[in-house]
Amino acid sequence: MRLQDKVAIITGAANGIGLEAARSFVKEGAHVVLADFDQEQGKARAQEMESPHGEVMFIQVNVAERESVDAMVQNVKERFGRIDILINNAGITRDAMLSKMTTEQFQQVIDVNLTGVFHCTQSVLETMVEQGKGKIINTSSVSGTYGNVGQSNYAAAKAGLIGLTKTWAKELGRKGINVNAVAPGFTETAMVEGVPDKVIQQLVGQVPMQRLGKPSDIANAYLFLASDESDYVHGHVLHVDGGIMM
Repeated sequence: MRLQDKVAIITGAANGIGLEAARSFVKEGAHVVLADFDQEQGKARAQEMESPHGEVMFIQVNVAERESVDAMVQNVKERFGRIDILINNAGITRDAMLSKMTTEQFQQVIDVNLTGVFHCTQSVLETMVEQGKGKIINTSSVSGTYGNVGQSNYAAAKAGLIGLTKTWAKELGRKGINVNAVAPGFTETAMVEGVPDKVIQQLVGQVPMQRLGKPSDIANAYLFLASDESDYVHGHVLHVDGGIMM
């Protein structure tokens, strides 16, 4: 198995891409921590995923709060003794045009989507450095590379993650820690469920492959970057977007 006995923390894993990644990782032999703010969903998903291949546990966390993150990481260390993989997948949207976006809407997205990634990565760093090996995967977005109308906050956070990924790659490569990012395109998740069909069709029309991405498309990219197969992939932003960025 590609992740046999590896310990993986996946934030935002109670649904969507994070949940699909958790399912994939467990099948590949990993012990998976579903780290999410949604306690009801997270507990239910962890119970559904009981597997003979790897242990699954849910830990409630607010990635925007450092104390919450540190408590989650300490819990994982006490249970498993190590942390091999961190998938910084948690994210929220608070979309609005620039003229109407409130300071609160802007800050909420920055706090979760950018500062939360800083909190989680810094919190696991000591453990990974002691191990001399680790995989950190940040979830950016095509919005972070070419912008998107009504997403000043989201695009800024996702662009910031690209900068963090490349900076951390330069700092941590010598310590045996791989740092990469995945930049999904338009993907079939809860974030797009409320989008009108007309708009969805317009989005699909922009994609050379003529479909939205599936959570499994992104989860497969996570799996590759988390596995030993990607040990020489470092500081890379992997676009999984159906070719929209060509």
